Amino acid sequence: MAPSSSSTRLVIADDHPLFRGALREAVRGVVPAANVDEAGAFGELTALLEKESDIDLVLLDLSMPGVSGFSGLIYLRAQYPAIPVVVVSASDDGDTIRRSMEFGASGFIPKRYGIETLREAIGKVMNGDVWTPSDVDLTAGVDPDMAKLRDRLITLTPQQVRVLMMLSEGLLNKQIAYELGVSEATIKAHVSAILQKLGVESRTQAVIVAAKISGNQWRQNEPSA
Repeated sequence: MAPSSSSTRLVIADDHPLFRGALREAVRGVVPAANVDEAGAFGELTALLEKESDIDLVLLDLSMPGVSGFSGLIYLRAQYPAIPVVVVSASDDGDTIRRSMEFGASGFIPKRYGIETLREAIGKVMNGDVWTPSDVDLTAGVDPDMAKLRDRLITLTPQQVRVLMMLSEGLLNKQIAYELGVSEATIKAHVSAILQKLGVESRTQAVIVAAKISGNQWRQNEPSA
């Protein structure tokens, strides 16, 4: 039986207003009285969660302003492990779905699916189940080297994930420190910890590892020449 409490809170994080509207409609079909917040960028999502962490479900697009690839999912699972996250994405190949689940998603809904399937998937996850497309084998094609990299990546703290995201955007320590409101020495310490946890020796190698594990989708922006 689908939840119906007016205290149910969800967040839809997607940069396309029309698709956010479709997801809102799907949610209303499952939990009519739910409180639904929307975020069009990853920064808006994190600001929402910092104010109100009593959220029952986040519907997350993998790629939006401020995040790309699996970095947003990894950050949310590290910072808010009690909040279920369902990935809703146009990138719905088997590898992307499998990696999303490995990184802790409670479900994966391809954007190409219709409203009825969206409702079915949201209803199942709200009831504590896991939902993925039935034609995807979650056990297929596990690469041992990739699994090892993934295991290292998920040891990063939430702040280290944010630093790695910014390194991948080509930002310098001074710029990252300014964005996060901490000292440059703190960022240097985070970078050292990231290199140690990922088993690499340079910032460039760390970014390459992040790109590998996210199917080369981690980078949001290429550094300007």
